[in-house]
Amino acid sequence: MKWTVLLLSPVLALAADAPTVWTPEYSLNVQTIGAVVPSPDGKWVAWIQTKPVAETDRSEQVSQVWVGDAGGSHRFELTRGPKGASSPEWSPDGKYVYFASGRSGKNNVFRVLVEGGEAEQITDVKGGVGEFHVSPDGKWVAFTSYEPSAESEKAKKEKRDFHVMDADPENELLYTIPAESGDNGKRAQKKVGELKYHVTTFDWSPDSSAIALEHTRSPLAGDWIHSGVAEIEVADGKVRELVTKGAPRSPKYSPNGRYIAIILGADPPRWASDDKIALVNRSDGSIRNLNATPDEEPSLLGWSADSSRIYFTETHHTRNTLYSLPVDGPAVVAFAPPKGTLTGSPTLNSTGTAVGSGWESPTDPPEAFVASLGGGQPVQVSHANADVARLPLGETKVVHWKGKDGLDVEGLLTYPVGYEQGKKYPLILNIHGGPTGVFTENFIGRLAVYPIATFAGRGYAVLRPNPRGSSGYGKKFRFANMNDWGGMDYEDDMAGVDKVIEMGVADPDRLAVMGWSYGGFMTSWIVGHTNRFKAAAVGAGVTDLFSFNGTSDIPDFLPDYFGGEPWDQFDAFSKHSPISYVQNVKTPTLVLHGESDDRVPTSQGYEFYHALKNRGVTTKMVVYPRTPHGPREPKFILDIAERQLDWMDEYVR
Repeated sequence: MKWTVLLLSPVLALAADAPTVWTPEYSLNVQTIGAVVPSPDGKWVAWIQTKPVAETDRSEQVSQVWVGDAGGSHRFELTRGPKGASSPEWSPDGKYVYFASGRSGKNNVFRVLVEGGEAEQITDVKGGVGEFHVSPDGKWVAFTSYEPSAESEKAKKEKRDFHVMDADPENELLYTIPAESGDNGKRAQKKVGELKYHVTTFDWSPDSSAIALEHTRSPLAGDWIHSGVAEIEVADGKVRELVTKGAPRSPKYSPNGRYIAIILGADPPRWASDDKIALVNRSDGSIRNLNATPDEEPSLLGWSADSSRIYFTETHHTRNTLYSLPVDGPAVVAFAPPKGTLTGSPTLNSTGTAVGSGWESPTDPPEAFVASLGGGQPVQVSHANADVARLPLGETKVVHWKGKDGLDVEGLLTYPVGYEQGKKYPLILNIHGGPTGVFTENFIGRLAVYPIATFAGRGYAVLRPNPRGSSGYGKKFRFANMNDWGGMDYEDDMAGVDKVIEMGVADPDRLAVMGWSYGGFMTSWIVGHTNRFKAAAVGAGVTDLFSFNGTSDIPDFLPDYFGGEPWDQFDAFSKHSPISYVQNVKTPTLVLHGESDDRVPTSQGYEFYHALKNRGVTTKMVVYPRTPHGPREPKFILDIAERQLDWMDEYVR
């Protein structure tokens, strides 16, 4: 199926109180789209709309479930309340929408009739619900949860709740609960089997008798490399391990019940992803790899109704695309937007006949779409951003250049609002994280730590490169920065800057650089290797590979990229650490970091900040409480955006 026309029908209204140009504050009006889930018969759609809330005593992202008809003519908000809702899922008969919410104090499962009424609480667990799914026969809800023991609760109350590293992990186990209450109005939950590991995700068999589950040895982020896929009989809890090598994940039963599709990586697994879709034959346990996907980094959605093909999404250059993979053939494009990108969590309905997804482009805010897998055009079902003003936006184009060694590289260039050919503008080099991240054609006016629309409105050009190491360009490209952080990827970024200067857009004397996570690494690396940038902002950056490796929650990450532990690869860790070159830094540098960052601990920011301060380099560090690796609270996101704007205005313009 080819996406030839995008049906984005509503005309966005110019709000009376809207500014004349984009500001970070106005971006609070932009809602994002999460999971878009068609009903089993494909006639209705449920989706998630998330709105930033920044009030006097609130700073949070609030999500609600919306429902509309698949023709796009009618829609309504199904859930309400300050706690929000997530993870919509239809009952097999299409009468109910199940969802997760923290409205009871902990995250629990609720359901509500589509025709209206009060939501009914299904689960009531102290540890909260992780993932849940309704059985195909509609009789059961399976869910994962960690239930704290009475002893652990007592220890916490008595202030004896010390933590022993790697001991007694809070593994989420698998439970079932009846969809309907008993005569006493209650439901009795049951633990399924005596599992000794952490259950991450799972799928019901078509006959509702078994569950295929992905498991790891603990909930720690780095333990995904120790994952496995097993099948458990619901009635007696009997477990059969299916795949234990190659970090198998995302099990999905075929509708005919013969196979379980999984994502299967290399053995040993690689952090940069080397994945295929494989089929596990349930009758004999044999495993067959299907044809390689274009990027070899697929996200599995599910099966077609006739069990002949599998649907998945993958990034292709700057667009997230939906593919169809026949069980006996190469992958083909199912949906390829003519511009923009699929976003949120594209989802197949339970019958494999329809797909829902968010869509947006640099100039079009997110909306929810649905399409029949049997043919026809995608239909817009949401009007989440119909009231967002059409403020001036700088044009965003894909630009191409050659790396130092001749490698083809591309990125997104956003022009200043009101761009005049022949006039040179200050340029911001904005670098993505990962390093396997990728810049895609998202709406530039959304709330973000890097307010691209506001930068463009203030007269900046913004280059967002996808250097080697990025996803979306194939396995070879993604693995091209192994043992070379700050090497040829740095050269790719610099060649991109030179390209924009050669185009006559960028003023070489007014350059700035910024990025988060790996982008923060590259920013701190750049200012230690060149003085061509007048200002820099290092967001949650890896600045010292040695201390990062010993304090991060993913201690196997760098050894994979650099071929061994730091004591075995001492020279490489030293050579590729930005802190090793801090004596060269002259660029005014803003350092931004979350105080609760387990991925890139705050100490990475402190190291770089104190080194710059002690050397007399102009610097400032801001630490955000409660903030993990990615800022979530809208007030903090606004502050980060505005501080970077002010820093650029002071030192670049």
